[in-house]
Amino acid sequence: MKFIDEAPLILSSGRGGPGAVTFRREKKVPRGGPDGGDGGKGGDVIFRVNSRKHSLLDFKFKKQYAAPNGQPGASANCSGANGDDLILEVPPGTIIKDSDGNTILDLGAKGETLFLLGGRGGKGNAFFANSVNQAPDYAQPGEEGKSIEILLELKLIADVGIVGYPNAGKSTLISRISEAKPKIADYPFTTLVPNLGVVRVAEGASFVVADMPGLIPGAHKGVGLGTQFLKHIERTKVFIHLIDASDYSGRDPEKDYDDIIYELKMYDEDKKKDPEYKPLMGRQQVVVLNKIDLIEADKINVLISKFKKRTPHVYTISAVTGKGIKELIEVTGEMVIGAR
Repeated sequence: MKFIDEAPLILSSGRGGPGAVTFRREKKVPRGGPDGGDGGKGGDVIFRVNSRKHSLLDFKFKKQYAAPNGQPGASANCSGANGDDLILEVPPGTIIKDSDGNTILDLGAKGETLFLLGGRGGKGNAFFANSVNQAPDYAQPGEEGKSIEILLELKLIADVGIVGYPNAGKSTLISRISEAKPKIADYPFTTLVPNLGVVRVAEGASFVVADMPGLIPGAHKGVGLGTQFLKHIERTKVFIHLIDASDYSGRDPEKDYDDIIYELKMYDEDKKKDPEYKPLMGRQQVVVLNKIDLIEADKINVLISKFKKRTPHVYTISAVTGKGIKELIEVTGEMVIGAR
């Protein structure tokens, strides 16, 4: 399934139906009174969160949506039918923004939300009849519906976000700890979309993990896959900072760590004006040194010592062989449950 995380839309609620101007026409009733019915209400626009959806793909090719109008009133005091509601299903974590980029609504994880109210139906001429005006020849038009341009933006709802350089082993790790089946290869940016997986900690206890496409220097400015995917870790409670500890990559594990931390800090800096934003650097973090099956034990111990000077939570794993995975799941699960 193609991952789409933004979709501009034009939405309109239904217009109310006009009231009717009619009079009774019956035998032996020479002065039949007004009997025009009311118009029907226009359809509402409703958003429904569907946990089975994981992208905004449904909105890629159609940008305009309108709820049906209410039907006109009729004679014999018959009211027009109401327009059907327009229900748009979106994945959990969808945010609605206006054309200026301001957040209107955060749809969260479940439920239905009335977004645009349909116009009221007009009153028929029977409504206006009274002792003074017994034969009104006018009725109300239906109320206009509402229209708005919005941007749907999806931010994945995950408890744990796996961050790190391209090829650090994020896809392999998520495939090891969950049922997710991401694309895995040995070239940069194998993961072009976030992958979600459910990790079972114990009976009745689990958490959702997302591997984020590789970050590189300048990501907070949009370099590489940049801010396109940095936003997806905003909702996570815990980070697994995955680092390639092997000698084969030719990389410096400490520098890789510093680079990613810098990008997270700069992203926080860019978002600090948002009163609802919670800084990424305030989240719990687990540093995980990966690919230890490719490095000598004494070198691993030296690396562990260096990283423990930076953070207390340092673990070693081999995502390929599975070594250290069980302990990582237990520790991360405890952090997530404690943060809920």
